[in-house]
Amino acid sequence: MTRVVEAAAYGGPEVLTVVEAPVGDPGPGRARVAVRAAGVNPADWKSYTGAFGADPDRLPLRPGYEVAGVVTAVGPDAVGPAGPLAVGDEVIGFRVSGGYAAELVVPASALVPKPAPLGWEPAAGLMLAGATAVHALTATGVGAGDTVLVHGASGGVGLMAVQLAALRGARVVGTVGPDSADLVRRFGAEPVRYGEGLAERVRAVAPDGVDAAVDAVGTDEAVDVSLELVPDRQRIATVVAFARGAAEGIRRLGGGPGADPGTQLRDAARTELAELAGAGRLEVVVAGAYPLDEVAAAHRRGMAGHTHGKLVLLP
Repeated sequence: MTRVVEAAAYGGPEVLTVVEAPVGDPGPGRARVAVRAAGVNPADWKSYTGAFGADPDRLPLRPGYEVAGVVTAVGPDAVGPAGPLAVGDEVIGFRVSGGYAAELVVPASALVPKPAPLGWEPAAGLMLAGATAVHALTATGVGAGDTVLVHGASGGVGLMAVQLAALRGARVVGTVGPDSADLVRRFGAEPVRYGEGLAERVRAVAPDGVDAAVDAVGTDEAVDVSLELVPDRQRIATVVAFARGAAEGIRRLGGGPGADPGTQLRDAARTELAELAGAGRLEVVVAGAYPLDEVAAAHRRGMAGHTHGKLVLLP
């Protein structure tokens, strides 16, 4: 038996409870992992609040798409992207199902090696935000010499996009709130306060223009300013504003309606993300770590917005 978070009904964070559930032995192509930390993401609460639909046949729901932990058992032919898995391997799991757990069985294909220098908490918060950022920068063609505008630069996806764009040789302008300018500046971006007059402030720091934009917040302001400043709509991507994105003809990425999930691209990015983080070239900012029993509090904080970096759970 293991401890796992379940939502037995649709609703707010109050529907989340920790229950005892069997783990089982891994079958062919699968491995069992003792979870050291699990990443918290907006997709987790969208799953049980009804944002992705409220089909009662899907209950109970077990959230959690990314984990970091240690392999405790392997089934036949348990081969991950880096090769055969063995008991004792330290791994990062993405994409998994039901990651808010002390132990779980996952497909071997979801597991990549965790670099030894990378701690459990940042490892658990790396993949979903990192893969989303890679997808957005690739879809918008961001490269050396470009100026890219990142909306929500201090959030989980935003901080990944800022760092990865800088590694590609781009100049980065990032929208920030009143208390996150220094954080964004530390990763090489030029911070600009969001709010009325945003387009003018961006023009002031980037008078030669903006080549691409990545929207990680989903506000009308983010979409409007991107449309105003970026000449080519195919170089604007949103991972949140799916309805506006469809109406405006900009790229919609991720799990929203009509969006490009980019599954193969995101899966392929996992090894590089782990290597960059292990080498200290990519940093996961952990905004808070919560015991599994405090999952509702972690979700309330995440749902309130304005979190600088990633939240993680510690089983």
